[in-house]
Amino acid sequence: MPDPIQVALLTHGDGAHVGSYLSALAATDECSSVILVDPDGHWDADAKRVLGAKLTRVERTHREVLAKEKPKLALVTMEAKLAPPVIDAALDAGCHVFAEKPSCIRAEDFQPLVEKADRQHRYLMLAFANRLNPESIAARRIISSGKIGKLYGLEMHLVADQTRLTRTSYQQAWFSKKERGGGGHLIWLGIHWLDLAMHLTGSSIESVAGFTANVGGQPIDVEDSATAALKFDNGTLGTITSGYYLDRGYHSHIKIWGSQGWLHLEPMKDQPLTWYSTTGPEAGQVQTWEGSKNPRGYTPFVQAAVKACAEMSDPPVSSSDSLRALSTVFAVYSSAETGKTVKVSSQRGQA
Repeated sequence: MPDPIQVALLTHGDGAHVGSYLSALAATDECSSVILVDPDGHWDADAKRVLGAKLTRVERTHREVLAKEKPKLALVTMEAKLAPPVIDAALDAGCHVFAEKPSCIRAEDFQPLVEKADRQHRYLMLAFANRLNPESIAARRIISSGKIGKLYGLEMHLVADQTRLTRTSYQQAWFSKKERGGGGHLIWLGIHWLDLAMHLTGSSIESVAGFTANVGGQPIDVEDSATAALKFDNGTLGTITSGYYLDRGYHSHIKIWGSQGWLHLEPMKDQPLTWYSTTGPEAGQVQTWEGSKNPRGYTPFVQAAVKACAEMSDPPVSSSDSLRALSTVFAVYSSAETGKTVKVSSQRGQA
């Protein structure tokens, strides 16, 4: 087992999922200690309660911590507009970086960070935790083994509640402001499915034709609805629906069709994965994955990221894959604005 590493948690009062990250770091053996940097002091009490003795310092600014402590990993969860210079400073200090998405309001702000991380042989990972859900791992294995053959088509949706958009606190938050968050549902939630689709298929989305709208009419200046047609570089065609439509809860799935069968991923269901193949001992029968849905969520993903930094093994998501997902989202936004099909501009991800 590698020596545990120090992690700096760089955030502020409006940082997203901070509670989940505190719990994840507390449960990560490869994390020896945590320095919390929080200008507002909003998370001080929670950090002390959750981390206990693992919390070694609480500071208000990140520059001195990065300069003097040089933690091995900086976990950055900040308003998207504020994140790039903090990530840049962490990379300059020699840190690997784990960042809550989107961490930018333009792909052009994130690409130089990826280039710097690559030059310095450091990881820059966005928080795409669905990759390590057990059913996602099983689905990727089924697809890569050829059980459903050559991939033909894909359809996915990720739909959340419209109810949150009616709350004044939500309407005033940074993720409801395009100039602060970069976009709405697609960059906050739909991006998870775009990344997961590319991860499962081992193929990048190369061009998109999309639409965005505020169908609910709430006083926000980002989309609550996005749809797009997708062309993958392996020839697969697909679609995504990404929106706030429900009164509560989620509707989500990814369905993939191939030359020898299909696969259906429904992470919110009790039986999250089914597939069908025309070959093999179970040919012609719908098969149900019987594995456990746990562990899942932020804790196993953070644990994998910290472990990768501690032992310099493969990270749960590469820098280029992180950029690839962001570039795909911004290509959909560009298509919606121009009314044209847009080619996705990004580094080729590591599938």
